[in-house]
Amino acid sequence: MAQRETSAGETDDVDAVTRAVLTASRVLMAVSARSLAGVEERVTLPQFRMLVVMSSRGAIKLVALAESLRVSPSTAMRMADRVIAAGLAERQPNPEDRRETLLTLTEEGRRTVESVIARRRAEIHAIVQRLRPAQRRALVQALDAFNEAGGETPASGVGAQPLGL
Repeated sequence: MAQRETSAGETDDVDAVTRAVLTASRVLMAVSARSLAGVEERVTLPQFRMLVVMSSRGAIKLVALAESLRVSPSTAMRMADRVIAAGLAERQPNPEDRRETLLTLTEEGRRTVESVIARRRAEIHAIVQRLRPAQRRALVQALDAFNEAGGETPASGVGAQPLGL
């Protein structure tokens, strides 16, 4: 078991923290899956991630979208073709360079992202409400530190969009 001594002489059990984070990730994945239940016949989790990126970034080139999703451009193209066929996104010529194509959400795509995020936010809110105020403060501090260590920029404000897990 990976344990370290902290400067205050306390034991820091990295394995216990890892187990707790893995358990929390299962809770969050279940919340994510339930939030997609209303649209799962039209969009998969990876496709939803694509829609979230498009929602947060606006009109985007396929290569930039592939980089954001950490997939190959050919995979991003196939995913884009599917969400376009579902009426959730569309291709547009780039006004700055007519040889390039940009991908954007349709109004239906935007509504889909907003409704899934709203369901996810409501379920997470219900879970967090069950915590005592001191636990909530500690959770915010712990998650902020975890997100920073993982290289994730903090979501801000009420309308902040998670990365579409």
